[in-house]
This record gives sequence, C-alpha cells and structure tokens, in this order.
Amino acid sequence: MALAALITWLQKSRTIIRRPINRGFALFTLFLIITAGFATNQTDAFLGLFNLVPYFFVFAGLNSLIQTIAQLRHIAWILVIGAVPVIIMGFGQLFLAWALKLQFLWIVLDWAIAPGGEPPGRMAALFMHANLLAAYLAIVFTVGLGLLLEQWQLKKKKNSQLYFLALTVIASFAALILTNSRNGWAIAIIACLAYALYQGWRILVGSVVAVVTTTLLAAFAPSPIAQIFRRVVPAFFWARLNDEMYPDRPVALMRKTQWEFAWSLAQQHPFTGWGLRSFSALYKAKMHIDLGHPHNLFLMLSAETGFPTTLVFCALLAWILIAGIQFLRQSNYLPKTDKLIFFSYLLVFGQWILFNTVDVTLFDFRVNTLSWLFLSAICGVVFHSHQNYKLSPNEN
Repeated sequence: MALAALITWLQKSRTIIRRPINRGFALFTLFLIITAGFATNQTDAFLGLFNLVPYFFVFAGLNSLIQTIAQLRHIAWILVIGAVPVIIMGFGQLFLAWALKLQFLWIVLDWAIAPGGEPPGRMAALFMHANLLAAYLAIVFTVGLGLLLEQWQLKKKKNSQLYFLALTVIASFAALILTNSRNGWAIAIIACLAYALYQGWRILVGSVVAVVTTTLLAAFAPSPIAQIFRRVVPAFFWARLNDEMYPDRPVALMRKTQWEFAWSLAQQHPFTGWGLRSFSALYKAKMHIDLGHPHNLFLMLSAETGFPTTLVFCALLAWILIAGIQFLRQSNYLPKTDKLIFFSYLLVFGQWILFNTVDVTLFDFRVNTLSWLFLSAICGVVFHSHQNYKLSPNEN
C-alpha cells in the first residue's frame, strides 16, 4: 500500500496537492509539528508523529488511486480472503495453545501468538491485544456481510463465493465474540442493525433489538428482573457487560478514570497540549500504573495536542463522512449492489469513529493502515464522481 501510494504521488503529485482534503491534512500536520515543539518531552512528541503523518501521505496517494466502486469491491474481497488465516490462528491460539514468535528488525516483521490469548482467555491472534483483533475483525465482518448481501441480491444463491462469504462472516463473528471485547460486540450489532435498516428488513431489526434488550436487562436491570433474563442469557455476555466478570479491576484501569484524567490534562494545556505520547508517562506518575493510552482517541489528542488541533482533525473526519453520505444519497445512477458496497465502507468509517471513542487503534500499524485505506477509498470515489459530473453533467 505504501508503494502504491508512492507511485501515485510520483505520477499525480499536482492533482494530489490540489485536493482540498489533502490540504486539510497538510494543515493538520503543521498543527501537530507546532504542538510537538511545545511538548514537555519533545523527543517523544516528534516520535509520536510517526503514528499519524506517514498515514496522511498514504491517504493522499490512495485517494487519487482509488476511484471506482469496482475497486472498493476488489479491496473488500482481499480483506475478507486475507482474514481467513488470521481467524484460523486465533482459534488455534485459544483452543490448541498455538504459539509463535517471529521477529525481524522489529518494524519489518513482528509476529507473535500468545498461547491461550492476550489477555489470557481472550482471542488476539497476531495482534498484541484482543481489542485490536476485535477492531480488525469488525472491519472484516462488516465488509464481508456487505459482500454476502451483494451476492444474495445478484441471485447467485448456489455459487461458491456465497458459501465462502457465509462461512467467513460466521467465523469472523464467532472470533469477534471470543475476543471478549465489548466494543467489538457493539460494532457487530451495529453492523447487523445498519444493514437490516438499509435493506428494510423490519423483522430482522426487531429480532436484533429484542436480543440486545434481553442481554442489557440481564446485565443492568434490578436484581429481581435481571435474574429472569439471566436464565436465557449466558453469563459470558451479561457478566462481561456489567464487569462482574472482572470484579477486582483497579480504579486506574477504569475508562472513566482515564477519561477524566485526559480531560484534566487537556484543560491544563488547552492550546498545545502536553505533546504526543505524553499521556502514558503522566498517567503513570499520577496513578502508578502503566497504561498506553486513555481509551479515547479524541480525548487523547485533546490532552496531547490541544483543542485546536483536535478540532481540525474532527472537522476533516466530518468532511469525509458528510461527503460520503451525500454521495450515497445522490448517486441514483448507481446499481443497488454498488450502493451497498459504498454503504459498507461508510459503515466501517462510522464504526471506526465509535470504536475510537472507547479505545485507540492508532498504535497498531495494521489496523491503522486499514482505517486510512477506508478513508482514502471513500474520498477517492466521491472526488472522482464529482469530477465526472463536472465534465459530463447530463450523465447524472
């Protein structure tokens, strides 16, 4: 992907530079560099730029390379097929105690499978934590479900692609459950509801809402009522939702504590923040516990880069999301299957935003790269359609 972005930059540098969204991320980069200069630990802050700035370069290159729904469909297939070995490794890790440690120059290749999961009992496959695998599987499950619905709409109910997609979607959903990630579970439910609403399947919407309501009542209702629903809802779900599965968790590991601390840091340095990668050291000094991030990307950016920089970032994300929604609503000339594929990309984007309000996927280069790939794809298709409309307005 980096090579593809580099080649595109060499071929279309003028087009890339002229695009407003790319100029927006250039401005965001400038803000990040300025805040790094004011950081309490400038070395860490400038190193923290590598979690963001290189991806802007890839984003700008790929949004000029990706232009059609056919390309989105092709990318979705690659992701679904590529997920199969990852899911197999996850099941092997959890049930067969598979282990692997393969490292070469760290950044070039770093594969590790912890037997029994990471944390123990939670599927993580090749990822450093189960929540990161959940973020990855949420993407795969969503685009896989979109491709499955497309094949179904094409009336190809007996083809091998349909069977493969059905098995992969089921396997990714099962793996997502075994990550024991509440965020992942919520994302999967949102995906099912979103597709059901988009397709107009009211019965399925009602079924999903009923299942979710039953589970939430089992987890959070007053004890007499909760006991009724706990007869049908496994403790694996309701005890994880209300944290009874981990009753002795330290207060410092609670998200509420982390969010309050990040917000207090942002208020102390509202314009420039404390510097990228500063949260972990500051939190350890205060709480005496190691924690990589505050489990909220936007609070983390506010604390580390200040409110102005965070607002620029949020504005750019809103720009992409609104442009994508407008394209989907106005593209009546597209076949239903093409609109479904583009909808699946928008859905992944929305899920990424929601996931990063309760976690941070920035520090895993694989999930981070996929996230920017989806943003690039949405921007590329929208920009290409606008360009074609200006050249040939009668076609629409």
